[in-house]
Amino acid sequence: MANITFKNNPVTLLGNEVKVGDQAPNFTVLANDLSPVTLDSSKGTVRIISVVPSVDTGVCDAQTRRFNEAAASLEGVSILTVSVDLPFAQKRWCGAAGVDKVQVVSDHRDLSFGEAYGVAIKELRLLARAVFVIDKNDKVVYAEYVSEATNHPDYEAPVEAAKAAL
Repeated sequence: MANITFKNNPVTLLGNEVKVGDQAPNFTVLANDLSPVTLDSSKGTVRIISVVPSVDTGVCDAQTRRFNEAAASLEGVSILTVSVDLPFAQKRWCGAAGVDKVQVVSDHRDLSFGEAYGVAIKELRLLARAVFVIDKNDKVVYAEYVSEATNHPDYEAPVEAAKAAL
């Protein structure tokens, strides 16, 4: 399992670490209108899944905006940002931030994504920062678990992995 810290304190991640070459686990999260979103919702496309603790924090805000900007040059790639923020808060944040190319979804209800991808922080009921790229056949082609949850992920590598998977 990945060794992750949150503000330099070790945390316990629930679930199993996902590795390159694995079949991507299914999950159910909620869209801003409370409709379910699953891995199959974007079946047949390359997906970048950006995982953040909360869109209301500086690094998470920047991460979500960066992938929203990257979406303009990634035709045929679906980009999800997953957090445990409530769907209503996510919708408000997206409107204020002008984020409209990334689908921001909530894992608040049952941590389905967090446990399936090994990013649910037991002590905080937040998600650890991570980025995954899943190809059209639901194989994981890129996985990054950011060792310190308050640090930025690599932004270029997942974009390049998504382009290579097209």
